[in-house]
Amino acid sequence: MATIKRFEELDIWIEARRLSQEIIKISKTTDLKTDFRLRDQIKASSGSVMDNIAEGFERSGNAEFNNFLSIAKGSAGETRSQLYRVFDNDYIDEKTLDILKLDYEKLNIKIHNFIVYLSKNDFKGTKFIKS
Repeated sequence: MATIKRFEELDIWIEARRLSQEIIKISKTTDLKTDFRLRDQIKASSGSVMDNIAEGFERSGNAEFNNFLSIAKGSAGETRSQLYRVFDNDYIDEKTLDILKLDYEKLNIKIHNFIVYLSKNDFKGTKFIKS
């Protein structure tokens, strides 16, 4: 794996950002825009995925990064659950639900695989290097 110097280079962060943008678009272009609580919840949970990936990366330690990746994975699951509520309230059609649900499931697999990779890596992070 190439050395990644910024969280913006991580494929999982890039995908989480793309999906968050999809949720924002739905929140602006459908009647979800007037369901303030659900709109704010799903925007927050989808944003939390990318934010936790970024925060974990910036912690400079694999153990902390794994913890934040786990939180990001949970937020992706939360967003998937909220997508059902968005669908059940007729804000999106079934095709949109299926596409976004599958995209979040794929992202969760990628996050899981990255957690496994970090767990097998001996490098514990820059904060543990003695000066």
